[in-house]
Amino acid sequence: EVQLQAFGGGLVQPGGSLRLSCQASGFTFGDYAIGWFRQAPGKEREGVSCIHTGDGKTFSEVSVKGRFTISSDNAKNTVYLQMNGLKPEDTAVYFCAAATLYYDAGDTIGKMPPLKVNEYDYWGRGTQVTVSS
Repeated sequence: EVQLQAFGGGLVQPGGSLRLSCQASGFTFGDYAIGWFRQAPGKEREGVSCIHTGDGKTFSEVSVKGRFTISSDNAKNTVYLQMNGLKPEDTAVYFCAAATLYYDAGDTIGKMPPLKVNEYDYWGRGTQVTVSS
């Protein structure tokens, strides 16, 4: 059974930092992309960053690029989201999710799907991040 659990959220002042962790189990870690998403009150869930757990490639949305860093520790089946320079608009429930990699003809390494909610197959419960003074 695929399971994902996000933790590490909390209350932080503007400009502060938090590190979120996503603990995954039930699947071969290197065969999936792991993404971080967030959902603010009254807004749709949106992608933040994702990582290819096989080759380590990453992608981050423009809104967090340069402030958030995604990384993985495959030995621990864990993906991290280091968030620096937090802003009040980063306040949201943060979720991690797993997506099956896809292969085009001739590919030997799978590709990450787009960082969209409907491209991700497995979801964990979220963790609240609140940025406020």
